[in-house]
Amino acid sequence: QVQLHEAGGGSVQAGGSLKLSCAASGHPDSRSCMAWFRQAPGKEREGVASTDIYGYTNYKDSVKGRFTISTDSAKNTLYLQMNTLKPEDTATYFCAANGNTGDFCYIGTSFDSWGQGTQVTVSS
Repeated sequence: QVQLHEAGGGSVQAGGSLKLSCAASGHPDSRSCMAWFRQAPGKEREGVASTDIYGYTNYKDSVKGRFTISTDSAKNTLYLQMNTLKPEDTATYFCAANGNTGDFCYIGTSFDSWGQGTQVTVSS
């Protein structure tokens, strides 16, 4: 069973940066596809970025060029570097994983393991 634990959230002013991390446990095959999602108050959860074991990445259009998803296999950690943050990026950010190696890994696929979330607040 995969366990995910996010960290790195906080409050920043618009234009600032934050780096989220997600510590993962469980067999690597169970987290061959990993992603970051976010959910703002009163809104549906949305996919932000994903990456797979081959290094393929996929981003939500509104974060392209500002956010970067990466992994450190030695540390079993997923990261999300967020630059040029905007107030509309304010949300709770969640880490997610699946082991569906036969499926295409992107933010629209299904994930079966989730972290508890970390809050990101961007003020104008």
